[in-house]
Amino acid sequence: MSEHVVDVSWSRGEHEFTYQSYSRDHEWRFDGGVTVPGSANPAYLGTDSGTVDPEEAFVAALSSCHMLTFLAIAAKKRLVVDSYVDHAVGVMAKNEAGRMAVTRVTLHPVITFAGETPDEAAMDRLHHLSHQECFIANSVTTEVVVEKV
Repeated sequence: MSEHVVDVSWSRGEHEFTYQSYSRDHEWRFDGGVTVPGSANPAYLGTDSGTVDPEEAFVAALSSCHMLTFLAIAAKKRLVVDSYVDHAVGVMAKNEAGRMAVTRVTLHPVITFAGETPDEAAMDRLHHLSHQECFIANSVTTEVVVEKV
């Protein structure tokens, strides 16, 4: 078991506190010392640049977890990965309960291997196992799809 700590802070500042006027800007401070500026998505009155919205962070967490799990599995199988690049896309839509949610995240990993590249069936198995073992994917109900590029 492990524990993961993030401090999230927000302050009204000099803004009026009405739905249309309050600032959505805030900070995420991670236990390793990194501070990330956050805000709501611009569609929900957040800042348009220089910040990360929770939905983007969610998509990034799924993509990152899948990648790290893939790399661990590849290393254990003695497959040498030179690079892994993903263009992850999250879709917000109403879920089965009629509530807005990130209902689907599609990963588009492009992976370069040193030496022999696994065939398509082996890659499918690696991605399937990576999804099964990803801590974040195991924590959510969002559909996660890996598409071949």
